[in-house]
Formats: sequence, structure tokens, C-alpha cells
Amino acid sequence: MIEANRRGKREQIIDAAKQVLARDGLAACTARAVADASPLSKSAVHYYFDDIHQIVDIAMREHVAAMLAELRRAADGQDDPAEKLWAVVHAYLATFAAQPDAAFLWFEYWIDTSRRQSADTTAATLEDVRALLGELTARLPVDDPAGIANALLSWLLGTVVQQQIRPQPVTRLRQELDSIVEKHAGPSRSEQQR
Repeated sequence: MIEANRRGKREQIIDAAKQVLARDGLAACTARAVADASPLSKSAVHYYFDDIHQIVDIAMREHVAAMLAELRRAADGQDDPAEKLWAVVHAYLATFAAQPDAAFLWFEYWIDTSRRQSADTTAATLEDVRALLGELTARLPVDDPAGIANALLSWLLGTVVQQQIRPQPVTRLRQELDSIVEKHAGPSRSEQQR
């Protein structure tokens, strides 16, 4: 009973932190702001967590988990492996297009974790996205799915920034995706048989 109560309080704090982060950004996510967004006091926030960084790290992981669930749903709506990959890429970019502040939040968070020498937390989130891309590229008729997944992750991160500054049309983004897959695919199966 006590453990369930403790877990419930921690979940309330994390949910409040997720709201503050999404609404106001990283700098605004303080113990006071989290307490104000939850039914708990600031002292309760400090009681259930060591520091605000711990809260932010968990909240950001939950944001990523929710996004990955949405990306997987986008992939599930397609049968063709190339279309599955495009559905995920399109949904990823659409998420940041619909929520421009989310892009800034991610980059602020990555900088923050690097400065506090805690980049493992962001590396884990990037690895989750890379793993999904790896699953999808492994279904394509290519020789280096892991290499393509790495290239796509880098391209996605840069494209999120680009779309904030000078958005490209969806058709152009699809061409870029197809080009990356083709470029990193290695020799075609027919060329290997020669």
C-alpha cells in the first residue's frame, strides 16, 4: 500500500513535469513549477526525487516513449517496408512541425545533459529512435540496414532544425529519404550476383 502510494505520487510529479516541459520549456521546469502543476507541494517534490534533473530525465524519457508509440502506430498502418519507413519519418517530422517548441526543448535538453555530464540519458533516447529505424530498414532489400538507420537518424535531427528555419515540402523530404536509403544500400542484389 505504501509503495503504491509512493509510486502514485512520483507519477503525479512526472506528469506535472511533462506538462511544464511541453508548455514552458526546460528552463521553466523547476521544483516550484512542477509543484504548482501538480496537487503536491514543493517539499513533496523534493521528498520523492533527489533533484529536478532526475524528474526532467524521467519526464523526457516518457515523452520519447510516447512519441515512439505514435511512430510505431504510423508504421503499423502500412504493409510495404518502404512505406512503413516513410510513415515513421513523416510522423516524426510532423510531430515537431505541429509542436515547434518541442524541437527546441529536445535540443535544450541534449545541451543540458551534456553540460551536466549526463549525456547517457539522451543517448538512450537517441538509441530508441535508432533501434526503431533499424527495425524498419532491416525489412528493406538493403545490405546495411544499421548504416542506413544511423544515416537516417542524423538526417532526421538535421531536418528537424531545417524545418524550423526553412521548411521543405513533404515531397522533397520523401526524395531525400529515398536518396539516403539508395546511397547507403550498397550494391544491389543483382549487381552482387554478377
